[in-house]
Amino acid sequence: MTPSTRSGQGARQTLMQEAAKRVLISDGAFGTQIQNRKLTEADYAGDLNLPADQKGNNDILALTRPDVIADITRAYLDAGSDIVSTNTFSANTISQADYKAEDKVDAINVESARIARELADEYAAKDGLPRFVAGAIGPTNKTLSLSPDVEDPGYREITFDHLVEVYRQQAAGLVQGGADFILIETVFDTLNAKAGIFAVKKLERELGREVPIMMSMTLTDLSGRNLSGHTVEAFWHSVRHARPVTIGLNCSFGAEQLRPHVQLLAKLADTLVMVYPNAGLPNELGEYDEEPDTTAALVKAWADKGQVNILGGCCGSTPEHIAAMAKAVVGLPPRELPEPPTVMRLAGLEPFEIAA
Repeated sequence: MTPSTRSGQGARQTLMQEAAKRVLISDGAFGTQIQNRKLTEADYAGDLNLPADQKGNNDILALTRPDVIADITRAYLDAGSDIVSTNTFSANTISQADYKAEDKVDAINVESARIARELADEYAAKDGLPRFVAGAIGPTNKTLSLSPDVEDPGYREITFDHLVEVYRQQAAGLVQGGADFILIETVFDTLNAKAGIFAVKKLERELGREVPIMMSMTLTDLSGRNLSGHTVEAFWHSVRHARPVTIGLNCSFGAEQLRPHVQLLAKLADTLVMVYPNAGLPNELGEYDEEPDTTAALVKAWADKGQVNILGGCCGSTPEHIAAMAKAVVGLPPRELPEPPTVMRLAGLEPFEIAA
């Protein structure tokens, strides 16, 4: 079965098979690489004739400068990525409303996934190793769990049903373009993530096949909670029913700060653990200057202890960071999935177990 013909359960099984052999490598940041290109507003806007300034709308580049997105994806594949993500973190109608580009959401997702799919298949054909495409879905700039108005704690800017439809539209475009998985990432609000899960399940019913989910939480403080207050363990209990092919952490902090939370997740999750931290903490200018070898050494420590299955990078990471990680974990055995005892596991902000 070639990568381009994988779908649903086939993609899940192939990833699990590869992850049983070695520590896999995902890609790094797109934003950092795009910023380095010093693109102008004309690069972003192209000939789409949108009514708003497009500079900074990284997702629209799939339509106006697909060569830039392809070059960055190729650089990560050259660095050793087994999984490449789509440049679609904000390719949804809520986020694209800031640029008055809501009507381009379908095209952005299809084209971004198509770019990644074609390159993944090209590299797989060269050496026979499967490459995977993760369709990236960000959290949007809205939250279902919290009110933006301190005077009205019950107020919400959007409804659950609306966010489900926003996510379903994006996921449909990504799958159409060739994504193997839907990566619900940088989860700061667990209820937003649940809307994403529900959206993908709706899409599965429409397509008549599985669309495997990857999930990645982001922490907002060193105690190990996201913005909606859930601990890592409570988050896992809240989303395990979706049978994510990977669960993990991204963004938040550098690898050093994520260490205890990776250790906890590795013991809990009976699925693959994927972690892609920032390249350290930002400096006073908001830039990331942790060297690739430093980041690689920190994440290698997780691999040495059998705590991860997939490694990559988030904010500030570059193809050089990914190449250093790939080199660092060569020959290391992958994490073995635990078999947790069968008990009822629930979660509020904290995890709760009902013993048999």
